[in-house]
Amino acid sequence: MTNNSVGNAGRLLWAALRALLVLTVVTGVLYPLAVTGVAQLAFPGKANGSEIKDASGKAVGSELIGQTYNLPLKDGEETASADLKWFQPRPSNGLGTNSVNTQYKIILSGATNRSGDNEDLIKWVTDAKAAVVKDNSTADYKVKPSDVPADAVTSSGSGLDPHISPEYAKLQVHRVAELNHLDVAAVEKLVADHTDDRILGFVGEPRVNVLQLNIALKTLVAAKG
Repeated sequence: MTNNSVGNAGRLLWAALRALLVLTVVTGVLYPLAVTGVAQLAFPGKANGSEIKDASGKAVGSELIGQTYNLPLKDGEETASADLKWFQPRPSNGLGTNSVNTQYKIILSGATNRSGDNEDLIKWVTDAKAAVVKDNSTADYKVKPSDVPADAVTSSGSGLDPHISPEYAKLQVHRVAELNHLDVAAVEKLVADHTDDRILGFVGEPRVNVLQLNIALKTLVAAKG
């Protein structure tokens, strides 16, 4: 009787081990390889992180993740100043509230989670609007507070939005043109060429990918010499 019990237990253990090995190979090796292969064949760009490459072919970011365009951090500064030669993205205040992810780093994402009457949020928006007006007003182009669109002064739900509205991009044109010694019309054309319409004509809103726009700006500046 004891021998039969031991034998049955051994057969069960061997069957369980074989099942484990088969399932490990199928679900842990074959299935991931198959999915990866199909993704690489059918959607290579998305499967590799939706990379964006510059004119030299170097990957400089992802079309799904926003970036900052700041001057090098100086001694004594806690926050770097924006490099105003470039088109600027949306604020990322939602990331700054967690003390870990402060500026478009992909460790974490998140929104401010503050209500519209929250004093901190009101101050952020007020200060951001004043900065947008100041930074984008040039000798021949004055920005009024009423010209500033909402996405110029508020972060997105994730804090990582790579897009801005066409209105915010157009508001920055004169400043970008002046600091890069370019014709306003040439920079306006860049914005128009990099404005994506609504998906299928009705889903979402028109948008501009800031990284793609700045890559095109860099190419234009280099071509000008």
